[in-house]
Amino acid sequence: MHVFELTRKLIDIESITPNERDIGDFLWRQVHDLALRFDGNAERMPVEPARDNIFVRFGDPNVVLSTHMDTVPPFIPSHEDEQHIWGRGACDTKGIIAAMITAAGKLLEGGRRNFGLLFVVGEERNSAGALVAARNPRGSKFLINGEPTENKLALGSKGALRFEIIARGRMAHSAYPELGESAIEKLLDALERIRKIELPVDPVLGPGTLNIGTIGGGRAPNVIPDEARAEIFIRVVGGAESLRSAVARAATEVDAREILFIPPVHLGSLDGFATTIVAFTTDIPAFNGAWGKPFLIGPGSIHVAHTSEERIPKSQLADAVGLYQQLVTQLST
Repeated sequence: MHVFELTRKLIDIESITPNERDIGDFLWRQVHDLALRFDGNAERMPVEPARDNIFVRFGDPNVVLSTHMDTVPPFIPSHEDEQHIWGRGACDTKGIIAAMITAAGKLLEGGRRNFGLLFVVGEERNSAGALVAARNPRGSKFLINGEPTENKLALGSKGALRFEIIARGRMAHSAYPELGESAIEKLLDALERIRKIELPVDPVLGPGTLNIGTIGGGRAPNVIPDEARAEIFIRVVGGAESLRSAVARAATEVDAREILFIPPVHLGSLDGFATTIVAFTTDIPAFNGAWGKPFLIGPGSIHVAHTSEERIPKSQLADAVGLYQQLVTQLST
């Protein structure tokens, strides 16, 4: 199957986290076929009921090509034009999966037998699949993690610190606000203080950023609200302790519950590969080195991932097949 055709087939399988069962079954058939043809060993790595990582090895894997199979909502079916393949997951990361499988086939046809493929669940929410894989390493020395970097090796990626901010008040008739206590006003005041937190700057990764991603609460326009909440997401470039303290100081009269922390990472370069810096977070910290020294590279642009215009250039997709072959070969010598 051509890499473009495989990309579209993958896009057309809805796999919004945590609904990875169907795409996992499809990928199992793909890697199981490779294992039968080239004397490999394919396995399902259970994560949760109906959610499995998919792994295949050929010989003793020195290098493992890996990415995630889940996507963000909403599902968008595929279409293509002369230059791009479109749809949810086109670049994040169905096209990358297709490029890795295609590269694996070409490497195997050329006689190479010391690498593997690992496709994990849950990256878009909590890295559940990578965390399970980290507890079950298979002896590889290098992990090539696929994310859209426009086919450049990323020298580093920012981390993530996510909080849920919860405010509580007391209901009352809106004609008599003095009898109530507005949770929404408390929340807005806390968010304004949080927005003023000075975020660290890293000389390589650049500045940290903060996003108020969701906000909601209240009962009706004529009711003083007794509950309100918001979710904030900080892209971190260093340690989290100072940020945790700053959020705690700003979150007076509300509760700030930490939901997730993923540390930033600094990565290496290789001769012959262009480099970049990325602001997004990946599964690499969750792997925690258990599958070998990590590198981060993949076709497509993160700027269109998670959007209604998600797409991947066919030229980058085709080039990625060769780049993944080159990485496996270069790291195995």
